[in-house]
Amino acid sequence: MELLYAAVVGVLTAAAAYLLLERRSFSVVLGLMVLSYAVNLFLFAMGRLHTNKPPLVDLGVGVADPVPQALVLTAIVIGFAMTAFALVLALHTQVISGSDDVDDPAEE
Repeated sequence: MELLYAAVVGVLTAAAAYLLLERRSFSVVLGLMVLSYAVNLFLFAMGRLHTNKPPLVDLGVGVADPVPQALVLTAIVIGFAMTAFALVLALHTQVISGSDDVDDPAEE
């Protein structure tokens, strides 16, 4: 199961790197969003994956580690805010310059 999670994180990270290198600002924002999904999956996988086991440890000694779930929840909120800000910034730049291109063609 860990190999599957590692492969999915790798594919998401590679797709995000490809999108971040595009010239259009919407692709860059989409790449940031996909990268945040990869980071969320990585943080979630840090909590050790167990199937068919209860969240409580035997005899009530302790509970499962809630830190990875809390980190993922925080990362989801921060990723949503970052994506919303980046989209507004990209739309504002497109309205002002009239182009969605990251590199200004007037400078070339």
